[in-house]
Amino acid sequence: MGHNAGSKTYAKYRAIGSTVNWHDPSENQPYPNLKKVSKLWIYVSTKNQRVYLHGNGKVIYTMYCSTGRASSPTPKGTFHIQAQRGKSFYNATSHEGANYWVSWLDHGVYLFHSVPVNKKGQYIPSEAEKLGTPASHGCVRLTVADAYWMYKNIPFGTKVVIK
Repeated sequence: MGHNAGSKTYAKYRAIGSTVNWHDPSENQPYPNLKKVSKLWIYVSTKNQRVYLHGNGKVIYTMYCSTGRASSPTPKGTFHIQAQRGKSFYNATSHEGANYWVSWLDHGVYLFHSVPVNKKGQYIPSEAEKLGTPASHGCVRLTVADAYWMYKNIPFGTKVVIK
């Protein structure tokens, strides 16, 4: 039986609430080669708990994410990737940190980053398993692989739209 492009596109995404492998890339295809992408921008859907990389006039990659909880929502609006990025951080106040972070608001306050780590730098499975549902303090959590790719590849100045 044939598949049309539409059904193929959505068949590869798990429903929100089902377990996401928080270690691995969100898609079963290579990450986009940004040298071949024009007009790159990022759309974060707080409704779908997804990060959509747009380029060449279409969605080129989709990542699972967790945006802010109701008590600490992710800011909505249009932002741009800032100069600040790093391999890891730890916040003693929230007793959580993360790896592979890239700032998009307030120069190190609001970030794309991996699922949380504890003070020893170990991933926290109970938090990581929330990926795909609102769970953060306002940042955008990603799988470890997706966060690493963003940290290594997303250019300074890339537009970020959060709705």
